[in-house]
Amino acid sequence: MEFVLRQRGRASMEFLVDLTRAAAPLAARWSRELAEAGLTAETLPEDLDARHAAIGAALSGSDSFATAALVGEFASVEHGRCAMAAFDESRDVLAPALAALEARGPATLEARPDLVPPAYWDGVWFHRTTGGWNGHPEMGFIHGELIHRHYVARTFPGDIFAQRASVLALLPRTDVADICELGTSSGHYTVALQRTFPEARITGVELSLPMLRQALRVANENGWAWRLVQAAAEDTGLPDASYDLVTSYILLHELPAEACRAVWREAFRLCRPGGQVLMSDVTPYRVHDRLGAWRADWLARRGGEPWWRESATLDQAEAAREAGFVEVTEGGPEGRPYPWVTIGTRPA
Repeated sequence: MEFVLRQRGRASMEFLVDLTRAAAPLAARWSRELAEAGLTAETLPEDLDARHAAIGAALSGSDSFATAALVGEFASVEHGRCAMAAFDESRDVLAPALAALEARGPATLEARPDLVPPAYWDGVWFHRTTGGWNGHPEMGFIHGELIHRHYVARTFPGDIFAQRASVLALLPRTDVADICELGTSSGHYTVALQRTFPEARITGVELSLPMLRQALRVANENGWAWRLVQAAAEDTGLPDASYDLVTSYILLHELPAEACRAVWREAFRLCRPGGQVLMSDVTPYRVHDRLGAWRADWLARRGGEPWWRESATLDQAEAAREAGFVEVTEGGPEGRPYPWVTIGTRPA
């Protein structure tokens, strides 16, 4: 969907992008200070909380670290507020266009008004987005287009949309007729699924209704007949053994460890015999060195990720095997550690 924000909203979003980019070089400065203090991946404590304490003490007088933390804190809090204000400023133009896309078809949306969200999800402001995924009636558009495409994509390294397609290149099969995506959000990964498997029937599952409404618009704008269902990833209510591929992109770190295990069990139930599961997520802490794991944990704690550590310390491959999958593999596209992809097969 093509759109232009009004000046105030556009300027506030650009300011956040420029501020975040300007602060990025500070990481190299405080990393040098940390090394000068004798704290490296080899010398840091094994215990993660002890690592936080040691690094916090070593950098307590660091202007570069304090400034980077301040900018990160400001951007974490303000990105959702700025994006919502930008939408509201242009609501008179955006809302009719979004409503028209929503009504167009051919995609369908199955809302469940009586759905009780899981305790780990209800009321949580993921990514510190004000109000969480249901914090604004148009959060799907706000997050999918304003935050994700115009802020995250311009401040995080690499092509975040190409990454979604790259994980699918690891799948050892192409004969996929029915796909179930868990954690559809606003539909970015669903687009990659559609383009990779253009003839497949796609069912997307997501807890947030505003997110699903945006995914519906994306599908309708492109003439894709996605079936979108409001449900939890670990309790979809979909029929047994109905899909050749069950997949998700960067969902599991939003869940506590036991919910992750439940998602693997649900994926096994949904897979046809011989079907496959592909889950991509953040890099496990065991793959990082001690400094890298600390940095990921520090950013997660400050970035509104309450379950990141539980997920990143869970052996997802072993959880897949416990659920019943065989021939389980794990790794990143082209040997990179992110996104971390776990693939398994339901025995025929």
